[in-house]
Amino acid sequence: MAPAASEPALARGDAPAEPIAVVADLGDRTAAGIAAAVSRAIRSGTLESGARLPTVREMARELKVSPATVNQAWRALAATGAIVARGRAGTFVGTPAPGPAAIPIGRYQRLHPRSDNAFRIDLSRGVPDPELLPDLTAAMRVLARDGAIDHLSATYLGDAMLPELQTRVRDEWPCRAERFTVLDGALDAIDRVLTAHVRFGDAVLVENPCFPPFLDLLARLGARAVPVAMDESGLLPGELAAAVAANDPTALLLQPRAQNPTGVSATARRMRELAETLSGTDVLVVEDDHAAGIAHAPPRSLGAKLPDRTVHIRSYSKSHGADLRLAVAGGPAEVLDPVVERRMLGPGWTSRLLQRVLLHMLTDEAARTAVASARDAYRARTDALRKALARQGISLPRPDGINLWLPVADENAAMISLAAAGIKAAPGGPFEVTDRRASDHLRITVAAIPDGEITSVAAHLAAAAAALPTYRRIRRG
Repeated sequence: MAPAASEPALARGDAPAEPIAVVADLGDRTAAGIAAAVSRAIRSGTLESGARLPTVREMARELKVSPATVNQAWRALAATGAIVARGRAGTFVGTPAPGPAAIPIGRYQRLHPRSDNAFRIDLSRGVPDPELLPDLTAAMRVLARDGAIDHLSATYLGDAMLPELQTRVRDEWPCRAERFTVLDGALDAIDRVLTAHVRFGDAVLVENPCFPPFLDLLARLGARAVPVAMDESGLLPGELAAAVAANDPTALLLQPRAQNPTGVSATARRMRELAETLSGTDVLVVEDDHAAGIAHAPPRSLGAKLPDRTVHIRSYSKSHGADLRLAVAGGPAEVLDPVVERRMLGPGWTSRLLQRVLLHMLTDEAARTAVASARDAYRARTDALRKALARQGISLPRPDGINLWLPVADENAAMISLAAAGIKAAPGGPFEVTDRRASDHLRITVAAIPDGEITSVAAHLAAAAAALPTYRRIRRG
């Protein structure tokens, strides 16, 4: 249907706006200059809400700049909500909020608002029990005593990753990796890989439900998160095939074991099915093995079948301590080399001192025993909680890691019910990729439940799961 005659030429048209009309008389052709010019055009009304913008390549060709420059400007505009990517339909002017530009609140901030914690039990954090972590100070004392760290403090040269650490992790890696590097935690690694290889408007497949920071990262990049449903064995191959066919995705982001929030670890058969589904495509696979060390499922990777386009990331935060800020990424050189090279223009490398500490804890018998004991303790707490919930009439599949995905009748009513008992849980909403969720959930961090309160907590969780709102709720479908 043709637009109404009164509708401005730039608004909601099938053809994109002319690049030169969008940035008339543009002097500063840097990414900042382009972003500022488009922002001015939106604020002045030259570009109205719903107007279709030129493609990145059209804009770059008209301005005689690289597509990367325009891509950077488009990402910055998308992060403020000024423009919105709609896949193959194109990129459109959004609906700006009145007044000064505001930084949008991400899902992670909604999940963990900055407020005083008045709860006696906090099951919302998704973090390990600090009492079960190996002794970090013991590792540092041993290294200092043996003089193993003295030569690391005064040089900017050397390998970004300690060769001894690379040898250690290579022996345990679930797939062949051409290149290894160390980054500052799993999210840092994922952020850098996506930034290097995902462009504005690209489709990226994600698990649904999904770890909220993944969705925040994709939103900041101007990428489009495409949900793929899961079951107790991992991503559904049929859903993955349909998503690939419909969206021509650039990447797939997944957690192969102890998936956050569901606790699902993909089976070997399911991983083979997913690899077969992706065979013949050029989809980049980015795997976040965030629960290495504390998950009971063995390490699995699509890189066993797709080594030329799989980056496997192993984090040591939950097993050895979040303040280490360490994750190892392994994968093809053509994917990781741009990440390493770009990083040399910033932090350069991850502290070799911290790498040495991690290496010690990966080889020290006392530290290895502590990690194994923590893994068993989390499994015991999970089993005890599941049994207690079963006695309350709630049957749940056995999750891996430290989290449990609890179905509830109403998310808000369940949160209120738990709050009345002095218990805080994570709302399920931020984990859902779309607003059209079939049912409500809470994420429960089992690692945070005191052993002596499992029965009591289960009773409160059961009451929360059945709680209903005092008002009529209209679910968006």
